[in-house]
Amino acid sequence: MTLRFAAPETSALPVQVVSTQDLMSWRTSLSSSHEAWVTASGFSGAIGECVLLPGQDGTPVQAAIGYGSAQTRKRGRFALAAAAARLPKGVYHIENFPTERAEEEALGWLLTGYAFDRYRAQSRGHAELVAPQGMDATRIESMAAAEALTRDLINTPASDMGPTALEAAAHALAQEFGATMKVTRGDDLLAENYPMIHAVGRAAADAPRLIEMTWGHDGPLLSLVGKGVCFDTGGLNLKPGASMGLMKKDMGGSANVLGLARMIMAADWPIRLQVLIPAVENAVSGNSFRPQDILTSRKGLTVEINNTDAEGRLVLADALARADEGKPDLILSMATLTGAARVAVGPDIAPFFTDHSGLAASLMSAGDAMADPVWQLPFHAPYEARIEPGIADLDNAPSGGMAGAITAALFLRRFVEHAPYAHFDVYGWQPTPAPARTKGGLGQGARALFEAVPSVLGI
Repeated sequence: MTLRFAAPETSALPVQVVSTQDLMSWRTSLSSSHEAWVTASGFSGAIGECVLLPGQDGTPVQAAIGYGSAQTRKRGRFALAAAAARLPKGVYHIENFPTERAEEEALGWLLTGYAFDRYRAQSRGHAELVAPQGMDATRIESMAAAEALTRDLINTPASDMGPTALEAAAHALAQEFGATMKVTRGDDLLAENYPMIHAVGRAAADAPRLIEMTWGHDGPLLSLVGKGVCFDTGGLNLKPGASMGLMKKDMGGSANVLGLARMIMAADWPIRLQVLIPAVENAVSGNSFRPQDILTSRKGLTVEINNTDAEGRLVLADALARADEGKPDLILSMATLTGAARVAVGPDIAPFFTDHSGLAASLMSAGDAMADPVWQLPFHAPYEARIEPGIADLDNAPSGGMAGAITAALFLRRFVEHAPYAHFDVYGWQPTPAPARTKGGLGQGARALFEAVPSVLGI
């Protein structure tokens, strides 16, 4: 899907952005007939409102969209997108584009054009925007393209987005930007020492694999690791039906990582980029891994399986060990990992864990600037004992049910020794429609990382 600004043209309809506090002064600038029209329409300048002002022949000659108040804008994101979604199809030019959060508002407008239409035709008619003057349109279009890629991958059901299809999506992205691909599949995972990726995915008809994409030749090395569980039945610890309904999104970490990689390559960062995606389906069969099994990881740490439904951390562990062997300048992992993270911060915020104080501070600032909310949770060392079962080095599902997001993050950190590390526990799903966000797959954390990481890498 292409989400781009419209080319500048004289036929673009002029638009005024009107906040509630500026409503009266704007109305007094109108002709008496237009002021009467605005009064009759009930336009108040609230977020999401729009009004078209007709000319003598009845065709629109101007539009106005509500921008609410500073207080109401704090309660949401993409204020202009709320009105853009209600404008008729056409091309629009905003004459007084807000400068306070210009990039956010421009991106939100582009994202109103997103529709997942693989299985059902969706209306493509939407309000196109001429790029505001002085704005880096290419950067914003790149972020919109990355978000569309992430959403498309998550929205596609497992029947068409299994490990093979996820590999194909990564390959298409690699081809677009001249990256190199290496894929280790099936029993070759054992030969190349990825035993936990193999164990989790071996019961599925679509073979497990480790997808590795590399790009760039010089500069610091950045490793991105994304959970690619294309469907999660829970394994032998089978999920109830209600909990299985959204499990096509369990590869949301890999979708976010690919979206971030797309932004990085499009921006031509002076770095070496490595993307690692363990792609599996956690299925049920005679050769499924079992509760109480003890697996030996790539790193050599042994893991007692106390719940086969805590499989994401297992496949990530082997991929993180692989990334850490290269001693990169930074490792980032993204995963739809725990329900505990949703209990802690809800679906709208992406919690992250890191010991890197500079990255943490940059991320908190970037999350706000990029309309991509994130929040730091702690690698709380006193909880380390909870992931040590005694019979093995690590426990994949500690009992007790408390601090589940933290213990999962601590588990992953055990597989990183030689590099600064941050982990994101994302939801990857928009439960109800919101401005610039249709119900369905959602990118989380990637834009914040795109903004924060350059200063950490010194580029």
